[in-house]
Amino acid sequence: MTLTIGMVTIDTSDPHKLAEFWTKALRTTVQHDWGEFLVLAPEGSIQLGLQRVDTVAPGKNRVHFDMHAADRAAEVARLVDLGASEVAEHTVPGLTWTVLADPDGNQFCVGQPG
Repeated sequence: MTLTIGMVTIDTSDPHKLAEFWTKALRTTVQHDWGEFLVLAPEGSIQLGLQRVDTVAPGKNRVHFDMHAADRAAEVARLVDLGASEVAEHTVPGLTWTVLADPDGNQFCVGQPG
């Protein structure tokens, strides 16, 4: 038996509000809405769950998305226009990536080879 990842879930105090950002960022829609739990299913990617919790853990999230874009700068600008904030930029030989935070403060990265 092979273990596969089917969904990554983000804890949030307001899943519908956070869905406004992530549906635009991933160019998708909400596939399932159970009020306290939403599922987004971006084409060609794993599902993203947005789960209402009473207390969101403070501080940097321990797991984050690493996404890639052919034009990192343009994608970062688009995401910032949608409500993300830029946290940092890093470069190593062959890769540059930008760390961003969604409107709830969850960090994620957008990278580009080069």
